[in-house]
Amino acid sequence: MKSLLLALFVSFSSLVAMAQEKAPAPAAPDPTKETLLVEASCGQCNFKMTGQGCDLAVRINGTAYFVDGSDIDSHGDAHAKDGFCSAIRQAKAQGQLIDNRFKATYFQLVPEDPKQKKK
Repeated sequence: MKSLLLALFVSFSSLVAMAQEKAPAPAAPDPTKETLLVEASCGQCNFKMTGQGCDLAVRINGTAYFVDGSDIDSHGDAHAKDGFCSAIRQAKAQGQLIDNRFKATYFQLVPEDPKQKKK
């Protein structure tokens, strides 16, 4: 009986832990903070970073950093023709570099210029 209760408790605890979601980056930038124009893409596919799977990364002043606070799948299909695994896009971002990662408090893709696609 004790082992059954212990098994139920562990199962319930793991479900609760997995249900926690990261808070998404705000939809509007903070006017009191600097907004950066960064290159954004898949760190593994386009910035040649080491990691597991496809993860969002930004390149700031020639150095690439993985992003916390925004997810690669939050900006469309990463494997689409214009997705992060296929293209390097421009984004407006706010945040800080902490422990060699970019902690985003705001992240918004810059719309692509259709005129530049034709070239």
